[in-house]
Amino acid sequence: MTDPDARRREILEEVRSAGDRARHDLLELILDVSFERREVTLASGKKSDFYLDLRRTLMRPLGQKLAGELVLRGLMARGARVDAVGGMAVGAVPLVAAVLSAAGHDDPATPLRGFFVRKEAKKHGLARQIEGGFESGMSVALVEDTTTTGGSTLDALEIVEAAGGKVARVFCLVDRGEGAREAFAARGVTLEALFGREHLPV
Repeated sequence: MTDPDARRREILEEVRSAGDRARHDLLELILDVSFERREVTLASGKKSDFYLDLRRTLMRPLGQKLAGELVLRGLMARGARVDAVGGMAVGAVPLVAAVLSAAGHDDPATPLRGFFVRKEAKKHGLARQIEGGFESGMSVALVEDTTTTGGSTLDALEIVEAAGGKVARVFCLVDRGEGAREAFAARGVTLEALFGREHLPV
């Protein structure tokens, strides 16, 4: 059996040697504060022998900075351009905020907007299910910190498209490699991930 600590060092060295310091530093932070080797039941109902809590990364200034910059870079460097970035509450909210912060730092006049999707519409006020800068007709990117089967983001996709939006991109920090990529492909969308299962010492 491979020593997890040795495998961790090997993974980080591979990423470092690729010459992307920000990507190395984000992965190092994720492995330091968000990764645990223990048996858990995931939101999908699946059992796993490791746990990722990316909120612990995204609720740190360095995590916000690196994740926002790297996701924004990925969205701007290739693929369809989008009018807004959003995701399902509450998991996607810190990453949406990080991307908007990075965009505002690059260009305070950027037209990029952000939004989040509620599982159910509010029972009061304007009874919105999508909150923030979303408008019908927009081309959007959905983001998520971790994907397993893609269930919550697929739910957000359905809600956004029902409201007149076009989901052009889906982006996550870590894809656990347990079916999300295939699920999005079946909807005609490619899942883009900063890191995959191969970047975890499992």
